[in-house]
Amino acid sequence: MNFLGNLLWTLFGGILLWLAWMIAGLLCMITIVGIPIGLQCFKFAALMLAPFGREIDYSQSGTISFLVNILWIVFLGWELAVTAVAVGLVYCVTIIGIPFGLQAFKFARLALMPFGARIVRIS
Repeated sequence: MNFLGNLLWTLFGGILLWLAWMIAGLLCMITIVGIPIGLQCFKFAALMLAPFGREIDYSQSGTISFLVNILWIVFLGWELAVTAVAVGLVYCVTIIGIPFGLQAFKFARLALMPFGARIVRIS
């Protein structure tokens, strides 16, 4: 079931979110200071292609993660969050698209707080 969900997700909107995270990662990689932020973007860009069967754990957040998240929101996070919410709203228009919309809303939260988050596989 996860394979089918991931395939449909990728074909009908996952590419848009993947591209947004890749562009954000490339922008961050321009400076030496931004390289760790860019690597985090690339890690979450991979999640945009296959979100079903994975969850995001926010239990590892600390003070440094909080400060970096604030900077992230100011520069790039709000754009990614707005994109994810827009995709989620389009999906939630139909009953069949609601699971895909919920995934997009999960990514909107991730776009606001990516640092201190980690991807966890669920069975």
